[in-house]
Amino acid sequence: MRPITLPEIPYDATAVRPDWPDLPEPVRRAITARLGSPVSAARSAGGGFTRAFAAVLDTEAGAGVFVKAAPLGDPTAEWYAREAAITAALPPEVTAARPLWTMTDAGWYVLCLEAIDGRIPPLPWSRDDLQSALRTWSAAATALAHPSPALLAVGLPGLPEIVRGEMSWWSLIAKRREPMPEPATTTIAPQRLAELATLERALPDLVAGDALMHGDLRLDNVMIDAGGRAWLCDWTWPCLGAPWFDTVTLLVSAYASGLDTDAVLRAWGAPDEGVDGALAALSGYWLVRAGGGPSSASPHSRQHQRFSGEQALAWLAERRGWDTAPARRGWLRR
Repeated sequence: MRPITLPEIPYDATAVRPDWPDLPEPVRRAITARLGSPVSAARSAGGGFTRAFAAVLDTEAGAGVFVKAAPLGDPTAEWYAREAAITAALPPEVTAARPLWTMTDAGWYVLCLEAIDGRIPPLPWSRDDLQSALRTWSAAATALAHPSPALLAVGLPGLPEIVRGEMSWWSLIAKRREPMPEPATTTIAPQRLAELATLERALPDLVAGDALMHGDLRLDNVMIDAGGRAWLCDWTWPCLGAPWFDTVTLLVSAYASGLDTDAVLRAWGAPDEGVDGALAALSGYWLVRAGGGPSSASPHSRQHQRFSGEQALAWLAERRGWDTAPARRGWLRR
């Protein structure tokens, strides 16, 4: 078992959000009216990286719901609207909270979902939590292999196009169109740049597919309920492609937890070159974003990106048998 590596901030404490009293009073009035009973308690979601409102609201009538809200014109409002459309159309085999209602009022968009009484899995992953998450994701992937017309009507991009447009950073750096990001200068990336770019360029053809993917399947988008069942949260970035790619993104934190992630992937039938390409593309994407300076989202987002990028790159190096001696600082930083 390899050494365990943990992030600086636990994933259930990364969020920086407004509390219930911080919402504009007209918005609170509108939500309360829709709930039909005054709010007696509000517990903000501790995980995630947006600054939007997200909290479990209990009412004096005893009902508990999960409410997300963002100002109209803020991109987050569009994300919440997409999440509402997707979760409303998910088949019953997918273990995810369903929307109860949506509302636009006082210049805000509000999404009300079923509340999940659960927790984000702590790191390092326990085998029970990881197995539960993988069982839930496997059942969901099977059910979403042929998305319904209602899901397709939402408008889903293809993963190959996303990879080409947003996850081809090593290729750009190799062509000297972008600088080597500072967080990558102390990794093996500089001396393995040509190989990283080659793996990245081959990835789009390997992730093509018609299945609906979660698109952002990571540790803090999983909740484990009191019975040990895993729920998949935050269906904001679904796309069409090969489901094993989502499995790779989920397993990056399991790799950091010292678990045998390659054994898990073999059960998914993931192609070796595809997994390596995914880890290359993910490491570039995360490390470039980690070097982007202060974030307008959670101040903890950059450490999450650096941690994830370094772990994806370490996993890839182990799979490829690369020498993990770090690069000289400053290479290609211009």
